Amino acid sequence: MRTLLLTPPMTQINTPYPATAYLTGFLRSQGFEAIQADPALELVLKLLNKTGLETISQELKTNKVIAPSLKHFLKFKENYISTIDSVIRFLQNQDPTLAYRIVTHNYLPEGPRFKTLESLNISRSDGLQWAFGALGLQDRARHLASLYIDDLADMIRDGIDNRFEFSRYGEKLASSAPSFEPILKALNAAPTLIDRYLDEISESYVKQYHPDILALTVPFPGNVYGAFRIAKKFKELSPSTRIILGGGYVNTELRELKEPRVFEFIDYITLDDGEKPFLTLLENLSQPKKAAKYLRTFIRENNKVVFKNDTSLHDIPFKDSGVPTYDGLPLDRYLSLCELLNPMHRLWSDGRWNKLTLAHGCYWKKCSFCDTSLDYIGRYETAQASLLVDRIEQLVKETGQTGFHFVDEAAPPKTLAALAKELIKRQLNISWWTNIRFEKSFSLELTQLLAQSGCIAISGGLEVASNRLLGLMEKGVTVEQVAKVTHNFTQSGIMVHAYLMYGFPTQTLHETIDSLERVRQLFEAGCIQSGFWHRFSATIHSPIGKNPSHYGIEIKYPSSTFAKNDLEFSDSKGIDPEPLSAGLKKAIYNYMHGLGLEEDVRTWFDFEVPKTKVKRNFIREALITV
Repeated sequence: MRTLLLTPPMTQINTPYPATAYLTGFLRSQGFEAIQADPALELVLKLLNKTGLETISQELKTNKVIAPSLKHFLKFKENYISTIDSVIRFLQNQDPTLAYRIVTHNYLPEGPRFKTLESLNISRSDGLQWAFGALGLQDRARHLASLYIDDLADMIRDGIDNRFEFSRYGEKLASSAPSFEPILKALNAAPTLIDRYLDEISESYVKQYHPDILALTVPFPGNVYGAFRIAKKFKELSPSTRIILGGGYVNTELRELKEPRVFEFIDYITLDDGEKPFLTLLENLSQPKKAAKYLRTFIRENNKVVFKNDTSLHDIPFKDSGVPTYDGLPLDRYLSLCELLNPMHRLWSDGRWNKLTLAHGCYWKKCSFCDTSLDYIGRYETAQASLLVDRIEQLVKETGQTGFHFVDEAAPPKTLAALAKELIKRQLNISWWTNIRFEKSFSLELTQLLAQSGCIAISGGLEVASNRLLGLMEKGVTVEQVAKVTHNFTQSGIMVHAYLMYGFPTQTLHETIDSLERVRQLFEAGCIQSGFWHRFSATIHSPIGKNPSHYGIEIKYPSSTFAKNDLEFSDSKGIDPEPLSAGLKKAIYNYMHGLGLEEDVRTWFDFEVPKTKVKRNFIREALITV
C-alpha cells in the first residue's frame, strides 16, 4: 500500500516541518511504501513567480476595496512582475550576487513593509547598515527581499484571500473553533485563487502518486483549512483513497470531537504519537478480513463519532521510532527569509535545518500553563547519545546539511552533555540549537562543552521574570538562577533567547513593569541577546485549565462539537494586559539592538505606569552572589 504524507499550508517556507519526515522514515523502516511532499511550498512558489503575479493582477481588477498593499502593488505591478523570479532564486540561495542590486534600494519596489524600522523607533538613518554591520551585505539584501515578499503576502491577503499568510492559512477558522460550520462554509464557498491553486496541487498528487492512503499532519490551526481543502479534492478525484488526520492541532484541540460531518472528508483521526496508531490502521487496511484494531482513533459509525482505543496496543518506544528522512522534499527550493531582526526568529525563518528530537516529552512536566496532561508532554523517554548521533550522521549524509534544530519541549541537560561528548568524540562538525529550561545544571563547564560540540543558540522560558509568579507557575527556577545560567551560555559564545509572558493570572501592573526592568538588566548585563513577549492564554489541558480557582481565575468552559483548547477567563486580581503589549514589544526590540538600555522602562509606554521597585543593580548582584 502506498502512503502519501503531507503537511498542508501553511507552516514555514524555509525548511520542511518534521512530522512527515519522521513518519516517512518510520513507515519505510516497517516495510511500507511512503512518499512525502510539501504543498505549502508548492503553493507559495505557484503564487510567487511571473505568471502567478500576472494572474493575481488580473484577479485584482474586480476588487473594489483598495488597501495600501493593493495600491502599492498596482502602482508598481510591472516592477514586481519583472523582479519576482530573480528574488525567489536569491532567497533560494541560487543567485547570491543579486544582493549587490537589492541593497541599492533602486531594484525592488519598496512597499508598506519597508517602514518597519521607522515604526519601531530605529531612528538612525543608516538603520540596516547599523543593524547588520558593514560586512553584512547578504544579510541586508535578504532582509530587504523578505520585506518585498511580505508586501506581496499582504497584497494577496488584502486582495485575493483574507485567510492567507505565509506561516498560516485560515487560522481564525480553526483556532479553538467550537463548531465545524465556518470551515464547512468556507470549503463550500466559491473558491478563491488560493483555493484553486491548492486544488490543482492536490490533483497533481492524485495523478502523480495514486496513493492508497493520504496522511495529513496538522500541527497548528493555520494548517486546518488547507488539510480539509486537500481532503475534499482527494474525495472528489480518488474516493478509494483512505485519509488519515493527525498532528499537534488534532492532539490538543480535537480530543472531544463530536462532529460527524468531519468524516465526510476524513476517514480516521488519530491522537498523540502517530507511529503506532498509523501502523495499526495500515495493518487493518492491508488485511481487511481480520478484525480491525484501533489505537487512539476516531471513526464514524452510524453517523456518530466513535473513539476506539485498544489498550492491548502500545506506542513505539522513542528509541525505536527510527530516523526521519527528507527524501522526496525539494530541499533546494525552500526560501531563506530574514523578516525580523530578532536573532532567534532569524534562526526560525532563515536557512534549512534538519529537525530532530533528543527525547520524547518533558522531563520537568510541572509548569502550570503547559499541556502537562497530554502525551507529548507527560510521557518522557530518551535514547542513548550514540543512537542520537547515529541519526544525526544519517541525516547529514542524506541532506548534505550540517545545521540541526533539536525540537524538544525542553532538552534534558544530561542528554545534551552526553550528546556533546559523543559529537566531539566522533569529530562530527555540526551547528545546532534547541530549547531548554534555565536550570542550575547548566554550569559554565557544561555550556562550554555544548559550545565546543556546535551549539550556537538556546531558547528558554523566563516567562514573567517575577519570583512570586514563577513559583505560582511551578517553573522550578528563580530570576537570579536564570541570570546565572544565561550568563554562562553567553560567556560560552551561545546566543540566548528568552520567552517572556505577560497577563499571567493575578499578575499586577507593578509586577509587569518590574518584570520589564529585570529583562532590561539581563540585556544590559549581556545575559540574553533576544526575547519575545507573548500574552498568556489558558488551555484546557493545563493545570490552570483544570484547576483555575487555585490560580485566582474563573473560566467559562465552552460547549463544543469540534475544537476546544484556549479558554476565556476572568481575573479579579490581575489587570487587563492588552494596553501593555505595544510598550513591552517596543522595549524588547530596542534592547535587542542595544538601544534604550539606560532609559527608565516607563518611557516605552504612552500612558502612565508605576515606577519600578527593582534595584538598578539587581541582576549584577545576582551574578555575583548566586
